[in-house]
Amino acid sequence: MEEIDITTAGLPGLKALPERKSAGQHVFEYLKLAITRGDIAPGNRLVESRIADSTGVSRTPVREALHKLESQGFLKKLPAGGFTVLGLTSQDIDETFGIRSVLESYAARLAAENHTTDGLAKLEKKIQEYQHCLEQGRVEELERINTQFHELLYTLSKSPRLIKMIADLKAQIQRFRHIILSQETMAAQSNQDHKQMVAAIRKHDADGVEKLVREHILRGKAAVLEQLAGGGAGSKKEF
Repeated sequence: MEEIDITTAGLPGLKALPERKSAGQHVFEYLKLAITRGDIAPGNRLVESRIADSTGVSRTPVREALHKLESQGFLKKLPAGGFTVLGLTSQDIDETFGIRSVLESYAARLAAENHTTDGLAKLEKKIQEYQHCLEQGRVEELERINTQFHELLYTLSKSPRLIKMIADLKAQIQRFRHIILSQETMAAQSNQDHKQMVAAIRKHDADGVEKLVREHILRGKAAVLEQLAGGGAGSKKEF
């Protein structure tokens, strides 16, 4: 594999460490974002020593970050040393979206039964914020707002156990969400779906919002599968 430092691979620089985060957590979030956005492509090799040298962070927190990424399914340890970035398979996509469609549609059903006026107002605020960014072309902010909308929706279910089950999928959901919202038509469709969800919740239409959320998630699945079928893994490099 070609050896390329992270600092010369077109990735954004590692920002100064915030006091509230450990060095390992900071490197973890940095690498996870790079993998999620495709800056580090599937098949690329990550080496602890090279990352430490390139980022100026000691090897111990880098090791911590790499093992955490491995545990979340982003990396696979190589027998010869280092880690390789795992790609997305159709089985991964089918399984994750299938589970999401069940859990999140049920959360929406409970939200229709248990929501508060204040909770709906927060959802509507996120819809407006998302639409504003969409119209302004600030696409880099859409993923964050979209995630916040869904998390607020889960909260309205008032089911801590269900919320935790969905949270356990968060790492993979974020990876898929980036792929979906990078497509202009899907980014616009997502907010239209959210508007319909809120309208159904307001009417206490549990069946209706459950169906809307399931369709919303399966539409995202189709978009991810389409991109997987049409895109390559990119050239293999070493970081």
